[in-house]
Amino acid sequence: MTKTANKALTNDSESPLPVRLDKWLWTARFYKTRAIAKQMINGGKVFYNGQRTKASKTVALGDKIKIRQGFDEKEVSILILADKRRDAAFAQTLYVETSASIETREKTAEARRQGILLSPASDTKPDKKQRRQIRQFKQRK
Repeated sequence: MTKTANKALTNDSESPLPVRLDKWLWTARFYKTRAIAKQMINGGKVFYNGQRTKASKTVALGDKIKIRQGFDEKEVSILILADKRRDAAFAQTLYVETSASIETREKTAEARRQGILLSPASDTKPDKKQRRQIRQFKQRK
């Protein structure tokens, strides 16, 4: 690790800095702003060690974070604590995604692709007769 990276990660006593969960997620580039990271944590989209938590929770090395973003759900393990946002290459070194998480994301992506292929969207809007038939079909029990 370079001298500047080490300085950013530790304080004078060479122990890791305490870093808030929202700040770490922002630093690791999961969210564009800290405010968005805080909203996602408070909204239940982020789980810290399997539990909902507050944005002010102090993270530790080796902890597991589960993040839901759109259709994807990632489970990552913290490798490095950092509180300064830097380039994307550095952000990717802060965590490692679990192999189970990668597998499930690939499976769900493939299922979404298959679903789109099996039910393509119509090129035109339904006309009056087709709308009536759709309405009747939906109201059947």
